[in-house]
Amino acid sequence: MKPFIFGIGITLLAVLGIYLWIGQQAKSEQVEVNSSIIREQINNVGKLVVVEGNYSQVLNYKNTRQNYLRIFPASKKALVIINSKVTVSYDMRLLQTEVDENSRSVIIHSIPEEEVNIYPEIEYYDISQDYFNQFTAADYNKIKTTVHQIIEEKVNQSDLKERARANFIAELQRIYLLTSTMGWTLVYNDRPIESEEILLNLK
Repeated sequence: MKPFIFGIGITLLAVLGIYLWIGQQAKSEQVEVNSSIIREQINNVGKLVVVEGNYSQVLNYKNTRQNYLRIFPASKKALVIINSKVTVSYDMRLLQTEVDENSRSVIIHSIPEEEVNIYPEIEYYDISQDYFNQFTAADYNKIKTTVHQIIEEKVNQSDLKERARANFIAELQRIYLLTSTMGWTLVYNDRPIESEEILLNLK
């Protein structure tokens, strides 16, 4: 009788072991499937988040040079029309992430910084210049620098950067929703991202 009971016990232990092994394998396969899906979705995140704006400006450029003991001033001036396209972008290819299967977490190591690009189209009208004070390359370079500063100030006063960041955060929200749906955790700077509101304050 004892050998029979002993045999049943061995059989039950074997069945239990096989059951646990199958369960562990299934769990491992599920984690691998989830991590593969997450990696694929991260790769599918928009490669470049771009917001465009257009700005126009009229600039009166004037320069006067005093010659011959300040008796004969020489002047030059021009009407400068500026039409500029501006882009504010985030290169999502610079988003560095790590998928940790052991802790079931997606770790963001670094996020891209915003890139502001200004593409001015400058047209000159009503150019007048005296013989002793004519336009040179230095004048045109000075005008370009001034134009860049003016447009940059306009961008800072507009909502262009805020709109670009909102689109950038929207891409991160896609990753957050995916990880939270699968029971994974999104981590940045050793801090779990537990709500979409936290994403708004990422730096």
